[in-house]
Amino acid sequence: MKKTLKLKNSILINGVETSELTYDADAITPTLFAQAEAMKKEDAGLKNVAIVPAVEFDFSLHMYLGFAAILAVNPQIDFSDMRRIHGRDIVSIMQIGRNFILLSEELTESNSDDASEITAELSTPQQVTLKKSE
Repeated sequence: MKKTLKLKNSILINGVETSELTYDADAITPTLFAQAEAMKKEDAGLKNVAIVPAVEFDFSLHMYLGFAAILAVNPQIDFSDMRRIHGRDIVSIMQIGRNFILLSEELTESNSDDASEITAELSTPQQVTLKKSE
């Protein structure tokens, strides 16, 4: 679902002062996801380094996935435009990416009408017989 992010600090995109960006995290493709990760490494100067933190705590990746959510619905924008975003707008965009990574309540709800059943299995403990050595 497309949403709009209002920027506190407008940026120039294709020569136009922009203070609002539409985005849709559900429109992120595998290619955009991979590009977001690659851009994160490139901007950090880690082109050939494999650093794999837990994705839930990879705040830079969250920011680039937020960028990807914007790029997914704005083909006239690219990552170089996103690099001009600054200030608290970075945090707002990072939150978009974080929410993409972390499961929301609507994603964790069961679609099944069947109630789950937990059953305990009874087990008989094995007896151990120790022999004395003579």
